[in-house]
Amino acid sequence: MAETLMTLAVVLTLLGNLFSIVRLVRGPTPIDRVIAIDVLTITSITIIVLLAHFGARFIYVDVAIVYGLLSFLGVLAVARYSEKGF
Repeated sequence: MAETLMTLAVVLTLLGNLFSIVRLVRGPTPIDRVIAIDVLTITSITIIVLLAHFGARFIYVDVAIVYGLLSFLGVLAVARYSEKGF
């Protein structure tokens, strides 16, 4: 049962990746593209955590946390720039 749920999580994450790549390519505004990149970052963090679980290498969770923090700071910088500039 747990293996089936993990496989479902991988499939749904890859489906989310596909949809965000489509939005990244077709996004009409730069803000749509920034959101798509943020979603890609979140799904890649999910993939890193799932790999950590499958491989029993929990040091990858620390990598995912740092990656998430850097992504958050990047999105804040883009939001600040788009609002009023640096």
